[in-house]
Amino acid sequence: MNKPSTKLNQANLSEAISLRPLSFSDFIGQSKTLERLKIMVGAARQRKDALNHILISGPPGLGKTTLAHILGNEMQVHVHISSGPVIEKAADLAGLLTNLEINDILFIDEIHRIPKAVEEYLYSAMEDFRIDVMIDQGPNARSVRLSIPKFTLIGATTRVGLLTAPLRSRFTLQTRLDHYECQDLSKIVARTAQILAIQLTETGAKEIASRSRGTPRIANNLVHFVRDYASQKNNAVIDRQVASAALHLLDIDECGLDEMDKRILSTLANSFQGGPAGVHTLAVAIGEQADTLEEVHEPFLIQEGYLQRTPQGRQLTAKGWQAISMQVPQRDLQLEHPVVG
Repeated sequence: MNKPSTKLNQANLSEAISLRPLSFSDFIGQSKTLERLKIMVGAARQRKDALNHILISGPPGLGKTTLAHILGNEMQVHVHISSGPVIEKAADLAGLLTNLEINDILFIDEIHRIPKAVEEYLYSAMEDFRIDVMIDQGPNARSVRLSIPKFTLIGATTRVGLLTAPLRSRFTLQTRLDHYECQDLSKIVARTAQILAIQLTETGAKEIASRSRGTPRIANNLVHFVRDYASQKNNAVIDRQVASAALHLLDIDECGLDEMDKRILSTLANSFQGGPAGVHTLAVAIGEQADTLEEVHEPFLIQEGYLQRTPQGRQLTAKGWQAISMQVPQRDLQLEHPVVG
């Protein structure tokens, strides 16, 4: 009974990997970051040396892990992947570092979640390519110095402000990924459809891209759902109408707002008269964790102008009221257009 599900999981895994670009030429968007990385790769290959350490920040789903794979492919070295929460003690970090080969890349996702006591071991590893590990405890405690091959650390974080200054300063390049424009997302959607052998029109690609919240990962997820919807409705070609119907089933509107987004806006309007409301109070009211509210939903709502943060808490904007088809209160209109005199 387990064999079919195992094969299915392997097929899904290989399909997911195939969607990742493997070279700079295949990567769409993020032109500034891409240009910086090309320069670093070109110089490192010319020197026949390892890349300098790189820190990539930005919201989830924008391509931080993909860029790490591309850098490994361009440099023709292995990429070793780990994440901050997994590295709980110095021995975990030592195991990762000692398994590297010369010029290899160590990619640590959510690097800001590495415990501070472990983080300090990274300092000597990044600068001197050695690590001092304590063996035993008490009177028998001793320090053992381990030499490690010259390597490249690529750190990825969604919250760069939580990184300590000493660690942040050790990265030669610090670059940020921003949300994608609809035009670039349309190209990503079209590329995904081509890889998956989906007949998708240009208008269908634009419809999916416009509802993807500026995030390639969300766009690819929507492509998969629209494909399933089209196959069940016997639609050979996915055009704007088919894509719109599929995304309507997911409660994703033309602006990319989903069910939880609208619940946040509606709760602020109905329970708090548009705000301001504290993030923890709002999280309890909608039945969600405060961290999830801050990191997953709020960035899009604030960036698109539906919500604003004030010293007193979260508050709806005029656009937020309109998104839930409610009339903007007079006091909020005055806030939107203050009288100067």
